[in-house]
Amino acid sequence: MAKKDKKGALFALKRKKLYEAEIDKIANIKMTLETQVMNLESAAQNAETFKAMNAGKNAMTNIRTDTNIERVDDLMDEIKEEMEMADEISNALAQPVDPLLTDEDDLLAELEQLEADDVEEQLLQPAKKTEMEFPEVGSNELPAIPNATKEEEAELKQLEAELAGL
Repeated sequence: MAKKDKKGALFALKRKKLYEAEIDKIANIKMTLETQVMNLESAAQNAETFKAMNAGKNAMTNIRTDTNIERVDDLMDEIKEEMEMADEISNALAQPVDPLLTDEDDLLAELEQLEADDVEEQLLQPAKKTEMEFPEVGSNELPAIPNATKEEEAELKQLEAELAGL
């Protein structure tokens, strides 16, 4: 631009300001549109969530009508009865066939009495004298130690004397 073209400079400055304002408007519109897109996506997602939750509630309602609490209680009672019946059958099958094994407490008491009688009988018998055999004891002389010193020989004689006194 020329130095003296003030009108041209003012016109260019105004145009620049208009462009900047237009850019700000476009940026604001863009922000508004992006916000609306996010809100629409969120609303659509909320609507799908609501439909899914409603479908779940309806499915639970249908299941509940098929299985009400009275039917569940009846089923649990029947299961308990069947388990009790199976337990009774199992106990019946586990019963011993041998008639002597049925009263094990009486048999144990009788066995303890027999053992007590046997111990008492053994205690009442006089003690038997039995000869005990002891090993033979050698002579009172200790064997000589080869290459023994005079001190060791003196100690050996002293031990022999002590043994003889026993």
